[in-house]
Amino acid sequence: MAVAPLPLPIASPISDVSPAIRRLSTTSKPTGISISFPKHSTSSKGSLNLRTTQNSKWAIRLSLVEQSPPKSTVDMKQLVRFLYEDLPHLFDDQGIDRTAYDERVKFRDPITKHDTISGYLFNIALLRKLFNPGFQLHWVKQTGPYEITTRWTMVMRFILLPWKPELVFTGLSVMGVNPQTGKFCSHMDYWDSIKNNEYFSVEGLRDVLKQLRIYKTPDLESPKYQILKRATDYEVRKYSPFNVVETEGDKLSGSGGFNAVAGYIFGKNSAMEKIPMTTPVFTEAIGPEMSKVAIQIVLPGEKELTSLPDPDQESVSLREVGGIAAVLKFSGKPTENIVLEKEKALRASVLRDGLRPKEGCLLARYNDPGRTWSFLMRNEVLIWLEEYSID
Repeated sequence: MAVAPLPLPIASPISDVSPAIRRLSTTSKPTGISISFPKHSTSSKGSLNLRTTQNSKWAIRLSLVEQSPPKSTVDMKQLVRFLYEDLPHLFDDQGIDRTAYDERVKFRDPITKHDTISGYLFNIALLRKLFNPGFQLHWVKQTGPYEITTRWTMVMRFILLPWKPELVFTGLSVMGVNPQTGKFCSHMDYWDSIKNNEYFSVEGLRDVLKQLRIYKTPDLESPKYQILKRATDYEVRKYSPFNVVETEGDKLSGSGGFNAVAGYIFGKNSAMEKIPMTTPVFTEAIGPEMSKVAIQIVLPGEKELTSLPDPDQESVSLREVGGIAAVLKFSGKPTENIVLEKEKALRASVLRDGLRPKEGCLLARYNDPGRTWSFLMRNEVLIWLEEYSID
């Protein structure tokens, strides 16, 4: 992210010369450094012949004092450590330490601008009131002599709308440090989901508005994940390990095998134990041709895999899954053709961005199709990734 240039001393121009050359008196003694400028003459062919001379009357005066920036006592490593401790309080009651910022701090993101620390803090308070945001700091690094960059994820819910839509932003903040005060003098946010991050970004506004659409997510337990990056058309999530009960399915958009796995949580297990329902229901296509399909129900996270009762049917099994996945969310009825098209688009996007997708994919269906209007349905296509670095 670009940061406004910090004020540094600039060598003052030498008078009566152009661009920066002065005629020196043969009796005067120049200060600083004198560099002889060679005489030149033009040959008959118009070429320029350069000759050096020790007694040239022309010299360029360069002052080492003028060219060197003043020494700063700013401890950048300490500021990095400070941000690791301070930024996690961005949206809690403690808040960030305003004394670490110049009064005239320049804050910009694609749709917001403030030029004082008071304005910046007002913006934070407004977000807290309207969106109930959660902030996760991934890392903090020094990226320039007086520049520190952070990577973060922010997840918010717009509480004024009845359906309370979730808005997700990931990106970088580039923070400039004033070498005179040792405080932060600029803070520039750049979102991963858009290209034009300059204020005011119409693309940024559209990115906000499109996240306000309605998705109906049941109030049931679901796998825990952390959003590492939200790109233009997909998310990268890190799923904590979770358990599933699974059996063979018929196709990605199908329901073959559902009764068998549902029977397990309704008591058809070695302990005749009824297990709470969760969301979503997964169907997973395996292999390069995605010809083998399994259907899975997520099990509550309160139990370890070894403590779960055994299935009654040999065709039903338990296993632990998890890892890092690229995810594309969509609504509507997830027919087979639509799901395969979404998988193709998601795979193309992750390959475009230099990621390494594994073979196969999963379809996550969060809603009961018999009780949910199709335009409210929350569906997701997931592709596990070989590896992913948040750096």
